[in-house]
Amino acid sequence: MLSLEEAQKRAENLVDAARKAGADAADAIYVCNASTNVSVRLGALEDVERSEGEEIGLRVFLGQRSATVSASDMNPASLDTLVERCIAMAGQAPEDAYAGLAPEDRLLRKKPTALDLCDKGEPDPATLKLRAMEAEDSARAVPGITNSEGGGASSGRSQIALATSHGFSGSYGATSHSTYASVLAGEGAGMQRDYASHTVRHLDDLDDAEAIGNKAGQRAVARLNPIKVESGQMPVIFDPRVGSSLIGHLVGAIVGPSIARRSSFLLERLGEAIFDSSVTIVDDPLRPRGLRSRPFDGEGLPTQRRALIDAGVLTGWLLDSASARQLGLDPTGHASRGTGGAPGAGPSNLHMEPGNATPGELMADVKRGLYITELIGMGVNGVTGDYSRGASGFLIENGAVVQAVAEITIAGNLIDMFRTLVPANDLHFRYATNVPTIRVDGMMVAGG
Repeated sequence: MLSLEEAQKRAENLVDAARKAGADAADAIYVCNASTNVSVRLGALEDVERSEGEEIGLRVFLGQRSATVSASDMNPASLDTLVERCIAMAGQAPEDAYAGLAPEDRLLRKKPTALDLCDKGEPDPATLKLRAMEAEDSARAVPGITNSEGGGASSGRSQIALATSHGFSGSYGATSHSTYASVLAGEGAGMQRDYASHTVRHLDDLDDAEAIGNKAGQRAVARLNPIKVESGQMPVIFDPRVGSSLIGHLVGAIVGPSIARRSSFLLERLGEAIFDSSVTIVDDPLRPRGLRSRPFDGEGLPTQRRALIDAGVLTGWLLDSASARQLGLDPTGHASRGTGGAPGAGPSNLHMEPGNATPGELMADVKRGLYITELIGMGVNGVTGDYSRGASGFLIENGAVVQAVAEITIAGNLIDMFRTLVPANDLHFRYATNVPTIRVDGMMVAGG
Protein backbone atom coordinates (compact mmCIF):
# COMPACT_ATOMS: atom_id res chain seq x y z
CA MET A 1 0.00 0.00 0.00
CA LEU A 2 1.25 3.47 -0.88
CA SER A 3 2.12 6.00 1.78
CA LEU A 4 -0.34 8.87 2.21
CA GLU A 5 2.15 11.20 0.55
CA GLU A 6 2.41 8.87 -2.46
CA ALA A 7 -1.37 8.51 -2.66
CA GLN A 8 -1.75 12.28 -2.61
CA LYS A 9 0.89 12.69 -5.30
CA ARG A 10 -0.92 10.17 -7.51
CA ALA A 11 -4.10 12.28 -7.38
CA GLU A 12 -2.14 15.50 -7.97
CA ASN A 13 -0.36 14.06 -11.00
CA LEU A 14 -3.62 12.99 -12.62
CA VAL A 15 -5.08 16.47 -12.17
CA ASP A 16 -1.95 18.04 -13.66
CA ALA A 17 -2.16 15.69 -16.64
CA ALA A 18 -5.81 16.63 -17.21
CA ARG A 19 -4.98 20.35 -17.17
CA LYS A 20 -2.10 19.87 -19.61
CA ALA A 21 -4.44 17.91 -21.90
CA GLY A 22 -6.86 20.83 -22.11
CA ALA A 23 -9.24 20.59 -19.17
CA ASP A 24 -10.39 23.95 -17.77
CA ALA A 25 -10.60 22.40 -14.30
CA ALA A 26 -10.28 18.95 -12.78
CA ASP A 27 -10.22 16.94 -9.60
CA ALA A 28 -9.12 13.40 -8.79
CA ILE A 29 -9.82 11.04 -5.93
CA TYR A 30 -7.63 8.05 -5.13
CA VAL A 31 -8.86 5.21 -2.90
CA CYS A 32 -6.88 2.19 -1.73
CA ASN A 33 -8.27 -0.62 0.42
CA ALA A 34 -6.70 -3.73 1.90
CA SER A 35 -8.52 -6.19 4.14
CA THR A 36 -8.29 -9.68 5.62
CA ASN A 37 -11.49 -11.59 6.46
CA VAL A 38 -11.70 -14.94 8.22
CA SER A 39 -14.99 -16.83 8.59
CA VAL A 40 -15.79 -20.03 10.47
CA ARG A 41 -18.88 -22.19 10.74
CA LEU A 42 -19.71 -24.96 13.20
CA GLY A 43 -16.25 -24.77 14.68
CA ALA A 44 -14.38 -25.21 11.37
CA LEU A 45 -12.54 -22.72 9.21
CA GLU A 46 -14.70 -21.79 6.24
CA ASP A 47 -12.84 -19.05 4.40
CA VAL A 48 -9.77 -16.81 4.57
CA GLU A 49 -9.89 -13.90 2.18
CA ARG A 50 -7.30 -11.23 1.55
CA SER A 51 -8.17 -8.40 -0.81
CA GLU A 52 -6.20 -5.39 -1.93
CA GLY A 53 -7.25 -2.86 -4.50
CA GLU A 54 -6.74 0.69 -5.61
CA GLU A 55 -8.86 2.92 -7.79
CA ILE A 56 -8.65 6.46 -9.04
CA GLY A 57 -11.39 8.68 -10.39
CA LEU A 58 -10.89 11.76 -12.57
CA ARG A 59 -13.46 14.50 -13.15
CA VAL A 60 -12.77 17.15 -15.79
CA PHE A 61 -14.57 20.33 -16.82
CA LEU A 62 -14.69 21.97 -20.22
CA GLY A 63 -16.60 25.14 -19.49
CA GLN A 64 -19.84 23.88 -17.97
CA ARG A 65 -19.52 20.44 -19.48
CA SER A 66 -18.06 17.67 -17.32
CA ALA A 67 -17.34 13.95 -17.26
CA THR A 68 -15.97 11.43 -14.79
CA VAL A 69 -13.93 8.29 -15.50
CA SER A 70 -12.39 5.81 -13.07
CA ALA A 71 -9.73 3.12 -13.37
CA SER A 72 -8.00 0.49 -11.26
CA ASP A 73 -4.97 0.19 -13.54
CA MET A 74 -2.30 2.63 -12.34
CA ASN A 75 0.04 2.05 -15.28
CA PRO A 76 1.10 5.49 -16.61
CA ALA A 77 0.00 4.63 -20.15
CA SER A 78 -3.42 3.56 -18.87
CA LEU A 79 -3.78 6.80 -16.91
CA ASP A 80 -2.89 8.80 -20.02
CA THR A 81 -5.68 6.99 -21.86
CA LEU A 82 -8.04 7.70 -18.95
CA VAL A 83 -7.31 11.44 -19.23
CA GLU A 84 -7.91 11.44 -22.99
CA ARG A 85 -11.17 9.51 -22.65
CA CYS A 86 -12.46 11.75 -19.87
CA ILE A 87 -11.80 14.95 -21.82
CA ALA A 88 -13.41 13.46 -24.94
CA MET A 89 -16.50 12.50 -22.91
CA ALA A 90 -16.73 15.96 -21.35
CA GLY A 91 -16.70 17.51 -24.83
CA GLN A 92 -19.85 15.55 -25.69
CA ALA A 93 -21.65 16.11 -22.36
CA PRO A 94 -24.56 18.54 -21.99
CA GLU A 95 -23.91 21.85 -20.28
CA ASP A 96 -24.80 22.03 -16.59
CA ALA A 97 -25.11 25.49 -15.07
CA TYR A 98 -24.49 24.13 -11.58
CA ALA A 99 -21.49 21.90 -12.24
CA GLY A 100 -18.02 22.91 -11.10
CA LEU A 101 -15.42 22.56 -8.39
CA ALA A 102 -16.11 23.77 -4.89
CA PRO A 103 -15.71 27.52 -4.26
CA GLU A 104 -11.97 28.20 -4.03
CA ASP A 105 -12.31 30.54 -1.05
CA ARG A 106 -13.97 27.80 1.02
CA LEU A 107 -11.34 25.06 0.54
CA LEU A 108 -9.57 23.57 3.55
CA ARG A 109 -6.28 25.47 3.78
CA LYS A 110 -4.99 24.66 7.27
CA LYS A 111 -3.58 21.39 8.53
CA PRO A 112 -6.43 18.87 8.99
CA THR A 113 -7.58 17.92 12.48
CA ALA A 114 -5.99 14.68 13.73
CA LEU A 115 -8.83 12.18 14.10
CA ASP A 116 -6.92 9.09 15.33
CA LEU A 117 -8.40 6.85 12.63
CA CYS A 118 -5.38 4.57 12.13
CA ASP A 119 -4.37 1.68 14.35
CA LYS A 120 -0.69 0.72 14.29
CA GLY A 121 -0.94 -3.06 14.36
CA GLU A 122 -2.64 -5.50 11.99
CA PRO A 123 -3.79 -8.93 13.25
CA ASP A 124 -2.55 -11.93 11.28
CA PRO A 125 -5.03 -14.50 9.88
CA ALA A 126 -4.37 -16.90 12.77
CA THR A 127 -5.38 -14.24 15.28
CA LEU A 128 -8.50 -13.41 13.28
CA LYS A 129 -9.42 -17.11 13.10
CA LEU A 130 -9.12 -17.42 16.88
CA ARG A 131 -11.36 -14.42 17.42
CA ALA A 132 -13.96 -15.74 14.94
CA MET A 133 -13.91 -19.16 16.67
CA GLU A 134 -14.37 -17.58 20.09
CA ALA A 135 -17.36 -15.56 18.88
CA GLU A 136 -19.10 -18.53 17.26
CA ASP A 137 -18.29 -20.94 20.11
CA SER A 138 -19.73 -18.50 22.62
CA ALA A 139 -22.91 -18.10 20.57
CA ARG A 140 -23.36 -21.86 20.10
CA ALA A 141 -22.88 -22.42 23.83
CA VAL A 142 -26.09 -20.54 24.65
CA PRO A 143 -28.81 -23.09 25.59
CA GLY A 144 -31.37 -23.32 22.79
CA ILE A 145 -28.97 -22.60 19.92
CA THR A 146 -29.25 -25.39 17.36
CA ASN A 147 -27.29 -24.22 14.32
CA SER A 148 -24.95 -21.53 13.11
CA GLU A 149 -24.57 -19.28 10.10
CA GLY A 150 -21.02 -18.65 11.25
CA GLY A 151 -18.68 -16.26 12.94
CA GLY A 152 -16.10 -13.96 11.50
CA ALA A 153 -13.36 -11.47 12.16
CA SER A 154 -11.69 -8.97 9.89
CA SER A 155 -9.23 -6.13 9.74
CA GLY A 156 -8.70 -3.54 7.06
CA ARG A 157 -6.85 -0.41 6.09
CA SER A 158 -7.84 2.31 3.64
CA GLN A 159 -6.37 5.49 2.21
CA ILE A 160 -8.13 8.38 0.50
CA ALA A 161 -6.47 11.24 -1.36
CA LEU A 162 -8.13 14.15 -3.13
CA ALA A 163 -6.61 16.82 -5.34
CA THR A 164 -8.20 19.69 -7.29
CA SER A 165 -6.85 21.99 -9.98
CA HIS A 166 -7.68 25.10 -7.95
CA GLY A 167 -5.45 24.43 -4.98
CA PHE A 168 -6.62 21.63 -2.71
CA SER A 169 -4.62 18.50 -1.97
CA GLY A 170 -5.17 16.27 1.03
CA SER A 171 -5.21 12.68 2.23
CA TYR A 172 -6.07 10.55 5.23
CA GLY A 173 -6.05 6.90 6.22
CA ALA A 174 -8.20 4.71 8.43
CA THR A 175 -8.20 1.19 9.84
CA SER A 176 -11.05 -1.09 10.86
CA HIS A 177 -11.48 -4.19 13.03
CA SER A 178 -14.67 -6.21 13.35
CA THR A 179 -16.14 -9.39 14.82
CA TYR A 180 -19.54 -11.00 14.27
CA ALA A 181 -21.56 -14.13 14.97
CA SER A 182 -24.90 -15.26 13.53
CA VAL A 183 -26.77 -18.28 14.91
CA LEU A 184 -30.13 -20.05 14.88
CA ALA A 185 -32.30 -21.24 17.74
CA GLY A 186 -35.10 -23.80 17.76
CA GLU A 187 -36.07 -26.49 15.26
CA GLY A 188 -37.80 -26.80 11.88
CA ALA A 189 -40.29 -24.11 10.94
CA GLY A 190 -39.92 -22.57 14.40
CA MET A 191 -36.26 -21.66 13.97
CA GLN A 192 -35.22 -18.09 14.66
CA ARG A 193 -32.03 -16.29 13.66
CA ASP A 194 -30.18 -13.35 15.16
CA TYR A 195 -26.70 -11.91 15.23
CA ALA A 196 -24.31 -9.54 16.98
CA SER A 197 -21.37 -7.60 15.60
CA HIS A 198 -18.98 -4.80 16.42
CA THR A 199 -16.74 -2.65 14.21
CA VAL A 200 -14.16 -0.13 15.41
CA ARG A 201 -11.16 1.85 14.16
CA HIS A 202 -8.77 0.66 16.89
CA LEU A 203 -8.44 -2.93 18.05
CA ASP A 204 -8.37 -1.98 21.72
CA ASP A 205 -11.91 -0.57 21.36
CA LEU A 206 -13.33 -3.86 20.04
CA ASP A 207 -15.75 -5.80 22.23
CA ASP A 208 -14.55 -9.17 23.50
CA ALA A 209 -15.36 -11.91 20.98
CA GLU A 210 -16.99 -14.07 23.64
CA ALA A 211 -19.33 -11.24 24.62
CA ILE A 212 -20.31 -10.65 20.98
CA GLY A 213 -21.09 -14.33 20.48
CA ASN A 214 -23.07 -14.60 23.70
CA LYS A 215 -25.17 -11.62 22.69
CA ALA A 216 -25.93 -13.24 19.31
CA GLY A 217 -27.02 -16.47 21.00
CA GLN A 218 -29.18 -14.74 23.61
CA ARG A 219 -30.88 -12.64 20.96
CA ALA A 220 -31.74 -15.68 18.82
CA VAL A 221 -33.16 -17.67 21.74
CA ALA A 222 -35.26 -14.71 22.89
CA ARG A 223 -37.04 -14.70 19.51
CA LEU A 224 -38.37 -18.27 19.83
CA ASN A 225 -42.10 -19.00 19.78
CA PRO A 226 -43.26 -15.63 18.46
CA ILE A 227 -46.92 -14.75 18.58
CA LYS A 228 -48.98 -12.60 16.27
CA VAL A 229 -50.63 -9.44 17.55
CA GLU A 230 -53.98 -7.90 16.83
CA SER A 231 -53.94 -4.91 14.53
CA GLY A 232 -54.36 -1.48 16.06
CA GLN A 233 -52.73 1.78 17.04
CA MET A 234 -50.11 1.57 19.78
CA PRO A 235 -46.74 2.90 21.00
CA VAL A 236 -43.68 1.44 19.31
CA ILE A 237 -40.27 1.38 20.97
CA PHE A 238 -37.23 0.99 18.71
CA ASP A 239 -34.11 -0.82 19.85
CA PRO A 240 -30.99 1.33 19.19
CA ARG A 241 -29.71 -0.97 16.44
CA VAL A 242 -32.84 -0.32 14.34
CA GLY A 243 -33.84 3.12 15.61
CA SER A 244 -30.94 4.60 13.69
CA SER A 245 -32.87 3.95 10.47
CA LEU A 246 -35.27 6.76 11.42
CA ILE A 247 -32.33 9.16 11.32
CA GLY A 248 -31.45 7.75 7.91
CA HIS A 249 -34.89 8.76 6.62
CA LEU A 250 -34.37 12.25 8.05
CA VAL A 251 -31.03 12.58 6.26
CA GLY A 252 -32.50 11.39 2.98
CA ALA A 253 -34.97 14.24 3.21
CA ILE A 254 -32.44 17.02 3.92
CA VAL A 255 -29.60 16.26 1.49
CA GLY A 256 -29.17 18.93 -1.16
CA PRO A 257 -30.06 16.85 -4.23
CA SER A 258 -33.45 15.89 -2.69
CA ILE A 259 -34.21 19.52 -1.90
CA ALA A 260 -33.05 20.72 -5.33
CA ARG A 261 -35.30 18.13 -6.99
CA ARG A 262 -38.14 19.13 -4.65
CA SER A 263 -38.57 15.47 -3.75
CA SER A 264 -38.51 15.72 0.05
CA PHE A 265 -41.29 15.58 2.62
CA LEU A 266 -39.35 18.22 4.60
CA LEU A 267 -39.10 20.67 1.68
CA GLU A 268 -41.03 23.48 3.39
CA ARG A 269 -39.95 22.72 6.95
CA LEU A 270 -36.61 24.52 7.23
CA GLY A 271 -36.40 26.41 10.53
CA GLU A 272 -39.47 24.64 11.93
CA ALA A 273 -39.74 22.44 15.00
CA ILE A 274 -40.27 18.97 13.51
CA PHE A 275 -39.29 17.09 16.70
CA ASP A 276 -39.98 17.72 20.36
CA SER A 277 -37.61 20.23 21.93
CA SER A 278 -35.89 17.37 23.79
CA VAL A 279 -34.49 16.02 20.50
CA THR A 280 -31.12 17.13 19.11
CA ILE A 281 -29.41 15.28 16.24
CA VAL A 282 -25.73 15.93 15.56
CA ASP A 283 -23.49 15.30 12.56
CA ASP A 284 -19.90 15.09 13.81
CA PRO A 285 -17.23 14.33 11.18
CA LEU A 286 -14.45 15.23 13.63
CA ARG A 287 -15.20 12.63 16.29
CA PRO A 288 -11.94 10.81 17.13
CA ARG A 289 -11.97 7.18 15.95
CA GLY A 290 -15.43 7.63 14.39
CA LEU A 291 -16.51 5.18 11.71
CA ARG A 292 -17.33 8.02 9.29
CA SER A 293 -14.91 10.66 10.53
CA ARG A 294 -13.13 12.69 7.86
CA PRO A 295 -11.04 15.89 7.94
CA PHE A 296 -12.40 17.17 4.61
CA ASP A 297 -15.35 16.36 2.40
CA GLY A 298 -15.45 14.95 -1.13
CA GLU A 299 -14.68 18.35 -2.66
CA GLY A 300 -11.91 19.49 -0.31
CA LEU A 301 -14.04 21.62 2.02
CA PRO A 302 -13.41 21.53 5.78
CA THR A 303 -15.81 19.52 7.90
CA GLN A 304 -17.29 20.54 11.23
CA ARG A 305 -19.62 19.36 13.96
CA ARG A 306 -23.16 20.57 13.41
CA ALA A 307 -26.59 20.06 14.93
CA LEU A 308 -28.95 19.06 12.10
CA ILE A 309 -31.84 19.14 14.56
CA ASP A 310 -31.31 21.62 17.38
CA ALA A 311 -33.82 21.32 20.23
CA GLY A 312 -36.33 19.94 17.73
CA VAL A 313 -35.72 22.54 15.00
CA LEU A 314 -34.49 21.65 11.49
CA THR A 315 -31.44 23.90 11.03
CA GLY A 316 -30.50 23.41 7.38
CA TRP A 317 -29.65 21.16 4.47
CA LEU A 318 -26.62 18.95 3.73
CA LEU A 319 -25.13 20.50 0.59
CA ASP A 320 -22.48 19.67 -1.95
CA SER A 321 -21.41 22.47 -4.28
CA ALA A 322 -23.72 21.60 -7.17
CA SER A 323 -26.90 21.44 -5.07
CA ALA A 324 -25.79 24.55 -3.16
CA ARG A 325 -25.51 26.51 -6.43
CA GLN A 326 -28.91 25.25 -7.53
CA LEU A 327 -30.45 26.43 -4.27
CA GLY A 328 -28.50 29.69 -4.11
CA LEU A 329 -26.80 28.65 -0.86
CA ASP A 330 -23.28 27.86 0.34
CA PRO A 331 -21.96 24.27 0.43
CA THR A 332 -21.84 22.82 3.94
CA GLY A 333 -18.88 20.44 3.75
CA HIS A 334 -21.08 17.39 3.19
CA ALA A 335 -19.98 16.42 -0.32
CA SER A 336 -19.68 12.64 -0.55
CA ARG A 337 -18.23 10.72 -3.46
CA GLY A 338 -16.61 7.60 -4.78
CA THR A 339 -14.32 7.29 -7.75
CA GLY A 340 -17.06 6.67 -10.29
CA GLY A 341 -19.15 9.83 -10.40
CA ALA A 342 -19.73 13.41 -9.38
CA PRO A 343 -20.11 14.23 -5.68
CA GLY A 344 -23.44 13.96 -3.95
CA ALA A 345 -24.18 14.92 -0.36
CA GLY A 346 -24.21 12.81 2.78
CA PRO A 347 -23.60 12.82 6.52
CA SER A 348 -20.69 11.60 8.60
CA ASN A 349 -21.03 10.28 12.17
CA LEU A 350 -24.61 10.90 13.28
CA HIS A 351 -26.09 10.64 16.73
CA MET A 352 -29.21 11.62 18.61
CA GLU A 353 -28.51 13.17 21.98
CA PRO A 354 -29.85 11.06 24.88
CA GLY A 355 -33.01 11.98 26.76
CA ASN A 356 -33.67 11.79 30.49
CA ALA A 357 -35.71 8.59 30.90
CA THR A 358 -34.28 5.08 31.11
CA PRO A 359 -35.57 2.55 28.56
CA GLY A 360 -37.60 0.98 31.37
CA GLU A 361 -39.18 4.32 32.22
CA LEU A 362 -39.89 4.92 28.54
CA MET A 363 -42.11 1.83 28.41
CA ALA A 364 -43.45 1.91 31.98
CA ASP A 365 -46.84 3.39 31.03
CA VAL A 366 -47.29 1.30 27.86
CA LYS A 367 -50.39 -0.86 28.34
CA ARG A 368 -49.88 -2.61 25.03
CA GLY A 369 -47.14 -1.85 22.53
CA LEU A 370 -44.17 -3.21 20.64
CA TYR A 371 -40.42 -3.30 21.16
CA ILE A 372 -38.89 -3.57 17.67
CA THR A 373 -35.52 -5.26 17.12
CA GLU A 374 -35.68 -5.93 13.37
CA LEU A 375 -37.06 -4.01 10.39
CA ILE A 376 -37.70 -5.58 7.00
CA GLY A 377 -38.12 -3.97 3.59
CA MET A 378 -37.91 -0.33 2.57
CA GLY A 379 -41.49 0.88 2.38
CA VAL A 380 -40.74 4.57 2.91
CA ASN A 381 -41.85 7.34 0.54
CA GLY A 382 -39.30 10.16 0.64
CA VAL A 383 -41.69 12.62 -1.00
CA THR A 384 -44.69 12.18 1.28
CA GLY A 385 -43.03 10.73 4.40
CA ASP A 386 -45.36 7.74 4.42
CA TYR A 387 -43.74 4.89 6.36
CA SER A 388 -44.59 1.18 6.29
CA ARG A 389 -42.15 -1.59 7.14
CA GLY A 390 -42.22 -5.21 8.15
CA ALA A 391 -40.95 -5.78 11.67
CA SER A 392 -40.33 -8.24 14.46
CA GLY A 393 -39.48 -7.88 18.11
CA PHE A 394 -41.41 -8.22 21.35
CA LEU A 395 -44.83 -7.44 22.75
CA ILE A 396 -45.00 -4.98 25.63
CA GLU A 397 -47.85 -5.36 28.13
CA ASN A 398 -48.29 -3.20 31.23
CA GLY A 399 -44.80 -1.76 30.91
CA ALA A 400 -42.93 -5.06 30.51
CA VAL A 401 -41.59 -7.09 27.57
CA VAL A 402 -43.58 -10.33 27.60
CA GLN A 403 -43.32 -12.30 24.32
CA ALA A 404 -41.59 -12.38 20.95
CA VAL A 405 -43.68 -11.22 17.98
CA ALA A 406 -43.15 -11.67 14.23
CA GLU A 407 -44.83 -11.08 10.87
CA ILE A 408 -46.11 -7.62 11.68
CA THR A 409 -46.13 -4.31 9.84
CA ILE A 410 -45.70 -0.90 11.45
CA ALA A 411 -46.90 2.19 9.63
CA GLY A 412 -47.25 5.92 10.04
CA ASN A 413 -46.02 9.18 8.54
CA LEU A 414 -42.54 10.38 9.37
CA ILE A 415 -43.77 13.90 10.15
CA ASP A 416 -46.11 12.48 12.82
CA MET A 417 -43.50 9.98 14.00
CA PHE A 418 -40.84 12.65 14.45
CA ARG A 419 -43.29 14.86 16.37
CA THR A 420 -44.02 12.18 18.99
CA LEU A 421 -40.51 10.69 19.15
CA VAL A 422 -38.95 10.48 22.64
CA PRO A 423 -35.33 9.35 23.22
CA ALA A 424 -34.17 7.38 26.26
CA ASN A 425 -30.88 8.01 28.08
CA ASP A 426 -28.96 4.94 26.86
CA LEU A 427 -26.91 6.37 23.98
CA HIS A 428 -23.79 4.36 23.13
CA PHE A 429 -21.41 5.03 20.22
CA ARG A 430 -21.22 1.69 18.38
CA TYR A 431 -22.16 2.46 14.78
CA ALA A 432 -21.82 5.20 12.18
CA THR A 433 -25.30 6.37 13.23
CA ASN A 434 -26.08 6.08 16.94
CA VAL A 435 -29.34 6.60 18.77
CA PRO A 436 -30.66 5.68 22.21
CA THR A 437 -33.78 3.59 22.63
CA ILE A 438 -36.59 5.54 20.94
CA ARG A 439 -40.34 5.66 21.60
CA VAL A 440 -42.86 6.68 18.95
CA ASP A 441 -46.53 6.87 19.92
CA GLY A 442 -49.57 6.34 17.75
CA MET A 443 -48.18 4.00 15.10
CA MET A 444 -50.47 1.66 13.23
CA VAL A 445 -49.61 -2.00 13.71
CA ALA A 446 -50.93 -4.72 11.41
CA GLY A 447 -50.66 -8.27 12.74
CA GLY A 448 -50.31 -11.43 10.68
